[in-house]
Amino acid sequence: MSTVQGAGVVVTGAGGGIGAALARRFAAEGARVVVNDIDPGRTKAVADEIGATAVPGDASTIVEEAREALGGTVDVYCANAGLASPGDAFAEEHVWAAAWDVNVMAHVRAARALLPEWLERGSGRFVSTVSAAGLLTMVGAAPYSVSKHGAYAFAEWLSLTYRHRGLKVHAICPQGVRTDMLTAAGSAGELVLTPTAIEPEDVADALFEGIATDTFLILPHPEVAGYYRARATDPERWLNNMSHIQQKWEDSGK
Repeated sequence: MSTVQGAGVVVTGAGGGIGAALARRFAAEGARVVVNDIDPGRTKAVADEIGATAVPGDASTIVEEAREALGGTVDVYCANAGLASPGDAFAEEHVWAAAWDVNVMAHVRAARALLPEWLERGSGRFVSTVSAAGLLTMVGAAPYSVSKHGAYAFAEWLSLTYRHRGLKVHAICPQGVRTDMLTAAGSAGELVLTPTAIEPEDVADALFEGIATDTFLILPHPEVAGYYRARATDPERWLNNMSHIQQKWEDSGK
């Protein structure tokens, strides 16, 4: 794809799952890729595999190091690192704080570091891995659901605020993807997500289709559009349906 050929691309949370699939795809399309993950070993393994540069560490703090590794310019930033945070309203404060920090504030911090250069030159691409939970919700995972709504809201705000100044924004909102995060979702994931789970490579395909058409909302599971529409147009019915799923999960013994 000529849009990304030669571009400097950063992918956070790329030690496995969706992030690794995105990094591999960008590299295959001719981009110069920085692979980031909190786990140095996983970071290096993916980077070595695809001929990329490894920049391990907290996704909130690596923009400057990644920019330097790419010769001074980041063209595409994939804010993919995420934290699967199960729990209800009684989840500990530190669980809520960690979910908000990783799933929302890491995106905000990256944007702060990238926007001055992007707006000055009139181009840049910000890719936010949100999840369908950011459009809908996820049973058994209040911190995750709430923070992913925040991630979607921030991506939407970036797009409407800066698109006339050349910024391209994509919000990727898959349902179940066969990754460690799906495994970590436990019985709720098995009930809600596993039956229609897709591969990480399918998410990368969906993103590249969205890049080609300049589409903001990327839905690797197309049926999510119908669920999102139902949530907006008939919230009572949607909430009742979700409540039935919650009850089914509780009856299964969680």
